Amino acid sequence: MVAVVYTTIDSEQDARKIAHLLLEEQIVACVNIIPNVESIYRWKGNIEEKKEFILIAKTADDNVAKAIKRIKEFHTDELPDVITMPVTGGLEEYLEYVDRETE
Repeated sequence: MVAVVYTTIDSEQDARKIAHLLLEEQIVACVNIIPNVESIYRWKGNIEEKKEFILIAKTADDNVAKAIKRIKEFHTDELPDVITMPVTGGLEEYLEYVDRETE
């Protein structure tokens, strides 16, 4: 099965660094980086706003814990926004590609 790992990060440089790390270690098959996202959130009693980059990584279910661990190790936030979502369907050939690339 395939899962999506989602996170946000402050800089393009850090986004690319994490994406390359996850790909080089074959933890994920693909990472999309979406620039210029504005995040508004509550943190320690205050409403915060900042520009961020979204990373959407596709991986095998077995690699989700590894992906979270590596993102946390290289993330600059005190509490990184990292969530996962199971993939319940999709183009079968693409799902097979994700499994192949993350073995």
